[in-house]
Amino acid sequence: MTYLVGRDLPATPAGRRFRDMMAGRGILRMPGAHNGQAALQARDNGFEALYLSGAAMTASMGLPDLGIITVDEVCFFIRQIVRASGLPLLVDGDTGYGETLNVMNMVRAFEEAGAAAVHIEDQVLPKKCGHLNDKKLVSPHDMAQKVAAAARARRDMVIIARTDAAGSEGLDGAVARARLYHEAGADAIFPEALISEDMFREFARRLPDVPLLANMTEFGRTPYLTDRAFEELGYAMVIWPVSSLRVANRAQDELYRTIARTGGTRDMLERMQTREELYRTLRYYDYEALDAGIVATVLPHIGQGGRDAA
Repeated sequence: MTYLVGRDLPATPAGRRFRDMMAGRGILRMPGAHNGQAALQARDNGFEALYLSGAAMTASMGLPDLGIITVDEVCFFIRQIVRASGLPLLVDGDTGYGETLNVMNMVRAFEEAGAAAVHIEDQVLPKKCGHLNDKKLVSPHDMAQKVAAAARARRDMVIIARTDAAGSEGLDGAVARARLYHEAGADAIFPEALISEDMFREFARRLPDVPLLANMTEFGRTPYLTDRAFEELGYAMVIWPVSSLRVANRAQDELYRTIARTGGTRDMLERMQTREELYRTLRYYDYEALDAGIVATVLPHIGQGGRDAA
């Protein structure tokens, strides 16, 4: 399958496919994919939906996750991941890139770029990673307005409201905000930076009819749990947002250290993706066959004078 052949593309809008997956049996697993190559590798390993993290995007650009990048820059990442994989993609919408109209513009831009779902958080700019201290939150009413604006702007896109309130307002505050955001039009809720299995369980118990998203990021406040464990705690979705980037960055650093130390890459060859493996992942031969097939198409013979030969 290549994205160049129209009949090979999904006929159902990405948002509807994501909504069906969210409501289906079993937890929806979404590993982070920070570029098109990562998206292809995730799909080849059986994943049916993907996540695009703001932290992974900015880090891949050499920037901190402080709300610096623009809507258009995010759309570049969305297009390459969706084009490469064809999978429904949940995108980190940060704080919505502004107020009501800005949120609506973001939703339209992301959906037109191919995103299936977006989550918006209730932090104040400049926002921080959800697992850091001293996060500042907007009022529940202001966040509810953003959620309502996002719901009005979308066609099929799934809207997920993220609340960072657990750290500053406790579980009661986070649940109250989640209820308000759901009433404002959020299809699901993302409670960020819960710090124990008991918190995850209690949050789900208080919102039994709302689909919930769990964030299994490394080196944060959340205990390391499996997808099955989150499902048993009452969660419909789980993301591993920056894992692919962390592994890739560590490998790249070791490569550069090796070159600097030894003057070459021989010591790293066994850890490299081979040319053949790269070509298989990229579907190189599918593209090549498509090109050759079109070139080999028999065209009508054009005779002298520009008329078709009889």
